[in-house]
Amino acid sequence: MTLYIQPYPFRRMARHWAEQPQVRSLGVNIREEEDAYILSALVPGLKAEDLNIQVLENVVSIEGEYRADEAEYLLSELPSGSFRRSLRLPAEVDADKVEAKIADGILTLTLPKAESARPKKIKIAVH
Repeated sequence: MTLYIQPYPFRRMARHWAEQPQVRSLGVNIREEEDAYILSALVPGLKAEDLNIQVLENVVSIEGEYRADEAEYLLSELPSGSFRRSLRLPAEVDADKVEAKIADGILTLTLPKAESARPKKIKIAVH
C-alpha cells in the first residue's frame, strides 16, 4: 500500500501560523456529588509537574503546556502549545481539601464544597 500526501499549497503560511503562540482551551467534564464536584480532563503525556492548578473561592484554573519537538511532520495532529481553562462552579470550594491525580492521561480533581455551600439537615423536634 502506498500513501500519497498532497502538499499543502500554503505551506509557508501554515508555518507562519504554527509559529504564533496559541493558548488552547482544555476540555473538561464536571459532575456534582453531594459533597463535591468531580472534574475530569484529558491531559495525555503530561505529568503532575507540567500542570498548574489553582482554586480561589468557586473558580478553578488549570494551566499547562504540551512540549513540541522540533521535527518537521507531514501531518501533525497531536496537541502542542500551552492551554488554560478557568471555570466558575455553582458553589464555593474548600481549597484546602482539593485532591488531584493523573492516571492514564486523565486528570481528576475532587473539589469538596465549602461547608457554607453544603446543604444542612435540620432536625425537627417533636413535642
